[in-house]
Amino acid sequence: QVQLVESGGGLVQPGGSLRLSCAASGSIFSIYNMRWYRQAPGKQRELVAGITSGGFTSYEYFVKGRFTISRDNAKNTVYLQMNSMKPENTDVYYCNIWRIGTGANYDYWGQGTQVTVSR
Repeated sequence: QVQLVESGGGLVQPGGSLRLSCAASGSIFSIYNMRWYRQAPGKQRELVAGITSGGFTSYEYFVKGRFTISRDNAKNTVYLQMNSMKPENTDVYYCNIWRIGTGANYDYWGQGTQVTVSR
């Protein structure tokens, strides 16, 4: 089974920055698409950003140009750089890797990491 280990979350002041990392093991990392999600208590998990196996990136509107998703296939790691943090960015963040196969779909999730933006 593929394992995803997230790190980099924590407490940051408004206007500060965090860099989330998600390291994968047990897979050929380069063939997967990657996504970052967020989830607040009692709310549905929602997409933040994605990057395809070919390197194409996409972002949801609430990022407002402040977040950047990237990947390093040599390190089996996907990142989310978060700048100019706002209190509304306080959520649990999850990484996800996925691909579609001929006989099955493959979809793996990290354990989640708490991000808190507060003075």
